[in-house]
Amino acid sequence: MSGEGGAPAASSGTFPVGTKLKVTNLDNGQSTTVAVSGPSGSCVLLNNAAFEKVREPGKNLIRRARIERVGGGGDAAAPAAPAAPAAGASGAAGVQVPPATGEVVCQGSTVTLSGEGGAPAASSGTFPVGTKLKVTNLDNGQSTTVTVNGPSGSCVLLNNAAFETVREPGKNLIRRARIERVG
Repeated sequence: MSGEGGAPAASSGTFPVGTKLKVTNLDNGQSTTVAVSGPSGSCVLLNNAAFEKVREPGKNLIRRARIERVGGGGDAAAPAAPAAPAAGASGAAGVQVPPATGEVVCQGSTVTLSGEGGAPAASSGTFPVGTKLKVTNLDNGQSTTVTVNGPSGSCVLLNNAAFETVREPGKNLIRRARIERVG
């Protein structure tokens, strides 16, 4: 989930704006139909209202989902997510962000939280278990280095402890992130 308010909607790195998608949680059979309203670093990232329709109590992640295109959006490829600023660029409001020290990956991806507990860690649909990634929030200059401990539908999905180290107060999504493979 993106943590964003409003009527049920989704963002996507796969489907263009305007595409209607039916998202089914295969673990509880609940589904919702949403329109893509913007880009994200995930195949589908549901906002709060849409996520509430399909979530299991106490869970902030759907590990087994079926995503169906049910209309709109045409056949064009999804627009690319906005590119992250170059290494060493300043963040918002003059925040100084140190230059990258690892291989910058998943350019333009957003980062959100899984809602899972434990020591700081991440899941990923791009990198295998054991990969070390450094995630920097370009809006506040905060970063965390985590080890991938399982799969997800995103480039990087931080657990609660990792997300707390880089989040901005009241936000459950990092729109401007730099992700580096560091090990």
